[in-house]
Amino acid sequence: MRSAEFDREAVLRAAMNAFMEKGYNKTSMQDLKRATGLHPGSIYCAFENKKGLLLASLEQYNLDRSDELRAIFRDQSDALSGLQAYLDSIVAECVSGDPTQSCLSQKAINEIAQTDEQAQAVLSQQCIMWQSFMKDIFIQAEKEGAIKGERLPEQRAQSLIVGIYGLRTFSQAQKDADVIATLANQLLRDVCR
Repeated sequence: MRSAEFDREAVLRAAMNAFMEKGYNKTSMQDLKRATGLHPGSIYCAFENKKGLLLASLEQYNLDRSDELRAIFRDQSDALSGLQAYLDSIVAECVSGDPTQSCLSQKAINEIAQTDEQAQAVLSQQCIMWQSFMKDIFIQAEKEGAIKGERLPEQRAQSLIVGIYGLRTFSQAQKDADVIATLANQLLRDVCR
């Protein structure tokens, strides 16, 4: 049997948007067909099933978000400015009103991670990588003298991640950009003290 030829990254990004818009459970194969341009048979051939496409999409999402995260920090003069720019980008996503700006990882955690070991493993690995990156940022901020205190960089990273998940969840009910920005700024102050 011949394998289908397509731009894998483009297909995965299109699938990401479909999953972010409707969530995993409500995204049908027809939705994925429309989004990716692939026939269901090609999706099954390349990814085995809808869950396989989700898992591959989550991996691509993590690669894309990691690149975006590194770019945000690369463009800043210091770690604290990078953290502020990162939280500003989170706020912009939260208040955009665009469902494709939501966090695919968070949607997957809420929908299927507790019932699917493969999804849980992918999402756990993503969280470990995110936490490690943020820990390094807090180590850098300490070296720059921007933050002091007895909290370990790993604890700061964990608090930031929990705060971002909370901010994203809260923003689903509260769309006031000023409120979300104020909460994000408070989160940054809290993790840096």
